[in-house]
Amino acid sequence: MPKEVCGPVLRYIIRRLLQMSGVIVVLSLLLFLWLRSLPGGTVSAILGERATPESRARLEKALGLDEPIYLQYFRFVGRALRGEFGASTGVLPGRDAFDIFLTRFPATIELSFLAILIAVVVAIPLGYVAARSRGGWLDNASVVASLIGVAVPVFFLAFLLKYFFAIKWGLLPVSGRQESLGCTRVTGFFVLDGLLTREFDCSWSALRHLILPAFALASIPFAVVFRITRAAVLDVLDEDYVRTAEAKGLTKQVIRGRHVLRNAMLPVVTTIGLQVGALLAGAVLTEKVFAFGGIGEALAIAFQMRDYSVLQVLILMAATVFVVVNLLVDISYAVIDPRVRTR
Repeated sequence: MPKEVCGPVLRYIIRRLLQMSGVIVVLSLLLFLWLRSLPGGTVSAILGERATPESRARLEKALGLDEPIYLQYFRFVGRALRGEFGASTGVLPGRDAFDIFLTRFPATIELSFLAILIAVVVAIPLGYVAARSRGGWLDNASVVASLIGVAVPVFFLAFLLKYFFAIKWGLLPVSGRQESLGCTRVTGFFVLDGLLTREFDCSWSALRHLILPAFALASIPFAVVFRITRAAVLDVLDEDYVRTAEAKGLTKQVIRGRHVLRNAMLPVVTTIGLQVGALLAGAVLTEKVFAFGGIGEALAIAFQMRDYSVLQVLILMAATVFVVVNLLVDISYAVIDPRVRTR
């Protein structure tokens, strides 16, 4: 990267890192206050129906819940920085909450990665082609498909895919992440583990289990990315420099790559970053339908079982991942568009 570009980009990254740190602090404070305002609280979740005033008082003292609220928050932040969130009381009783996150996180990453990959690979070319054939049958059909993708709830689409492709036709697995093949675990990413250990049947099994939930989860990102791409390409096609390039007789490949797609991708990149973070909301429902074993399913169980230890680690880590992803998107945006670095 040239020196005249590296300096502004580095300053922009530092500024965004400071902003990201502030966002995470505010999120941790909101999470801390929200969890302590829920009915029953941590003490009731741990003691259950056997709680007595004496046992509640002892446990509150042991957990430091009798201290001033600001001291509780500082202790909460200190434990969070050390990865100490307590033991699960509902998802996997007795197991460390952070360990549950580490165990289930690879499943959600695999699912989210494949979902956003499907959405991007299909939506961007389709959005470009639809814009180029504005008003044609392909444009109209694509717009209708994107509207359906936004309108149909993720859990309903998941049930439809599961019924037809898994139950009725038997083409793909009904639920789970992988068949019981005695596969070697290395990273927790089942597809990658099979490739690393050359157990290709394990990778294929994991990939087959990913297909249905990934397509269900990709429906909304596909619709959003498609519509943004189509609108961005339409805006760029009306620019003077595109008409000038066409008048000069430049080839379609040059015009498409150098003038249209490069300029149209700026808002699309930002949209993709936002959609990656939004995938977690859809993952909660999708993983529940397919019993996928990721953090989305664990989050749903934790809400149902009032497992506050698991809730706080999953929500805080998911928010952190969302902020980091958007930081990476902002950095790539600054590299692509020099105007962003000065804002």
